[in-house]
Amino acid sequence: MKRTTIRLEEALLREAKKQAAERSTTLTAVIEDALREALARRQPSKARSRMKFTTFGGKGLQAGVDLDNSAALLDLMESRDDAD
Repeated sequence: MKRTTIRLEEALLREAKKQAAERSTTLTAVIEDALREALARRQPSKARSRMKFTTFGGKGLQAGVDLDNSAALLDLMESRDDAD
């Protein structure tokens, strides 16, 4: 845990101390909880749009192919090259 100094408005500090006393916890715990909640409410990063792949002469991806797993995909492609 790192120690730091922050500046708070007097009224906000009083409310935080009051809440700490009511919850029988520390001022630090109240501030940490509030900060965690604020960070959790942040807007999530923009979701990526789904890509569509065009295939020819088949019925889509081969069973077991996971385009999100590049290492497994490379292994599959290399094993096919070795078989030829």
